[in-house]
Amino acid sequence: MNRQQFLEFLKENIMILDGATGTELQKRGMPKGVCPEKWVIENPDVILDVQREYVSAGSNAVYTCTFGANRIKLEAFGLQDKVVEMNAELARLSKKAVGDKAFVAGDLAPTGKFIKPFGDMDFETCVEVYKEQVKGLLEGGVDFFVIETMMDIQEARAALIAVKESCDLPVCVSMTFEESGKTLMGTDPLTALITLQSLGADAVGCNCSTGPKAMIEIIRAMKPYALVPLLAKPNAGLPKLVDGKTVFDMGVEEYGTYVEELVKSGVNLLGGCCGTSPLYIAEIKKNIKGLKPLKIEPEKVSAITSARSTVFLGTNQPTVVVGERINPTGKKKLQEELKEGKTSLVTDLALEQVEKGAKVLDVNVGMPGIDEKETMVKIVELLVSMVSTPLCLDSSSPEVLEAALRIYPGRALINSISAEKAKLEKLLPVAAKYGAMFILLPLSDEGVPATAEERYTIINEVYERAKKYGYEKKDIVIDGLVMTVASDQKAALETLKVIDWSTNTFGCNTILGLSNVSFGLPERSWVNSAFLAMAMGKGLTMAILNPSSDTLMSIKMAGDVLTGKDKNSLKYIEYFGGSTKEKPVQTKKAEQSVTERIYGAVVGGDRENIKLHIETALKEGYEASYLVDNCLIPAINHVGDLYDKKEYFLPQLIQSAETMKEAFGLVEPLLKKDETAEKAKARIVIATVKGDIHDIGKNIVALMLRNYGFEVYDLGKDVPAEEIINAAKEKKAEIIGLSALMTTTMMEMKTVIELAKKEGLKAKFMVGGAVVTESFAKEIGADGYSEDAYSAVKLANKLLEA
Repeated sequence: MNRQQFLEFLKENIMILDGATGTELQKRGMPKGVCPEKWVIENPDVILDVQREYVSAGSNAVYTCTFGANRIKLEAFGLQDKVVEMNAELARLSKKAVGDKAFVAGDLAPTGKFIKPFGDMDFETCVEVYKEQVKGLLEGGVDFFVIETMMDIQEARAALIAVKESCDLPVCVSMTFEESGKTLMGTDPLTALITLQSLGADAVGCNCSTGPKAMIEIIRAMKPYALVPLLAKPNAGLPKLVDGKTVFDMGVEEYGTYVEELVKSGVNLLGGCCGTSPLYIAEIKKNIKGLKPLKIEPEKVSAITSARSTVFLGTNQPTVVVGERINPTGKKKLQEELKEGKTSLVTDLALEQVEKGAKVLDVNVGMPGIDEKETMVKIVELLVSMVSTPLCLDSSSPEVLEAALRIYPGRALINSISAEKAKLEKLLPVAAKYGAMFILLPLSDEGVPATAEERYTIINEVYERAKKYGYEKKDIVIDGLVMTVASDQKAALETLKVIDWSTNTFGCNTILGLSNVSFGLPERSWVNSAFLAMAMGKGLTMAILNPSSDTLMSIKMAGDVLTGKDKNSLKYIEYFGGSTKEKPVQTKKAEQSVTERIYGAVVGGDRENIKLHIETALKEGYEASYLVDNCLIPAINHVGDLYDKKEYFLPQLIQSAETMKEAFGLVEPLLKKDETAEKAKARIVIATVKGDIHDIGKNIVALMLRNYGFEVYDLGKDVPAEEIINAAKEKKAEIIGLSALMTTTMMEMKTVIELAKKEGLKAKFMVGGAVVTESFAKEIGADGYSEDAYSAVKLANKLLEA
């Protein structure tokens, strides 16, 4: 099936997908603890029966049984060298099962590891892991690809790039969203959609985690901006324990009542995830009768994204401030740091600009004496972990921009593409490949055009070339090209003409780098501010400036009111509202005490500087126990509060926990000499139960517990009950933590708890995992349930007090 056929089918039809595969395999005899993919290859008739039942029930497409068939997951079974042949064989089995009655989608799923900077896996390694799997699926003859159950937008991007660099088949991507409406890593549906469709996904959507009711809201959030068909594969409600078996609480008929609303919300591909048997698919088919998919008629919007936020651009949006300060030009201290490979000043500049109102950060590291590509990649990886603000990647080197675009986990803005032959030929295809917006600089090999009319000609020329790569005017931001008025009095007027024409005649977003206009003049801020106000009157969309300038930011806020971009002056009132006494005074970092800097480093996840701050504090005479009790513990508690309020998400939680770990490693040896220092709170044995090879959630819980002072013994994944109990005895554990991700392994938790009682073990049990609930925990006799890593810390403290 080529892309055109795929899209044509979805214009007229709802594609019915299959349901859950794992539970169906277990019903038919698949034992716990085996590698599902290997077992299916050894018992091919089982998968043939399952998938034929789905097709008979109404599925137009089935997923290959390759959810865990990537190198990293198969390594747990010693099968990492069999990736290609196993995927090929599993794809052939699916093709045999459905014949010409349905399509076969090659299934790619999470590796279970985090990509840098939140884990230890390189982005390129992740791409190669998926390419290996794709190769096998292509050999097996799949019709299209589905990347499913993704929690991390960066891992989804890696899989998508792997498919697109391997073949031309259609590819769908579905993310997993929590009850909060965001992924585990903090990505909202709109941000996921814009990022993935810009990168070339042919369909985007959601699966797992929630039932159909919650997915309706996710699809509704995506639909107004969707350039591609939308996909939904909901669970059959929530899991619960009935007569010793795990079942989902939503029956077939109830599930079917949501089908019409899902379609009316914009779903084009619909199936089921956990708990959905062929009966659920038959119910979808029954309720879908007579329904047609909604047309794809998205709003014409311009948007860039980070991994966790979206910024809209346009004449109906407030003027977007692009922070200019991460640029070594004229900044000796920043130049020195970049040469030394340090990043603390970059972090400070980023956080300060965001705090002052920058909605986008321009990132430029071009200077002599450094490897610009290596430095740019390093800084991008740093910033995406520190701020949720989208980035404007700024370099004159096509190679640098390509390297940054590849690892940037969102839809970036490129600064810039001009009519210079080398840039047009090298950058346009790269920008298009990664779905980036770009700043069009009206400059040619002949130099800077003096007049606005000459710039119009170049703008048209670049736009015509960009159209061949699929670009529309909404994907381009035109730079008015600011020259200094000190050398040419008419320069600013020509630039304003370009802004006016680009906005009101040509119909594009616009941007200016303000500071050039005043170069060589005294009291430059007045010229810059006046120029900003005049440009906003012409329709300016974005401004590259220093957000720490109160004058510029005040003009910007007032300008948005006067041009009607700030609806009901709400942002202006928020910015200036209240008396100055009510506004907290921000203390500059240089003026902060060392203990304040330690606290701030943990809250901000600043691993690079925490060592320096701790060493400084110790030299100043602070006791190690004082730093723990008054800086580190309060800071990590504050991080937990931010996480509870959904102001922080997993990336920030990991960064802060790692910073805490770094700090604690420095003070811990000194605590042993300090008689007043608190010892480890308790010993905890933690494991993913037998039969379950998913450990990413368990790993995060273990990390957080350690950083809150617990002595944690992590037994890993797929751990038998006897091994867990023996370890708890040996380590004299006060608490045992159990994790399970699959409904097929949940009951193993009960086995462990019953064995502990039989052995007379007094340890308290805490349980968690994607499919585990509070009621399930009570039914199996656990002492507590935690839904995430931070609540596990609170629960552990509570269990110790009981």
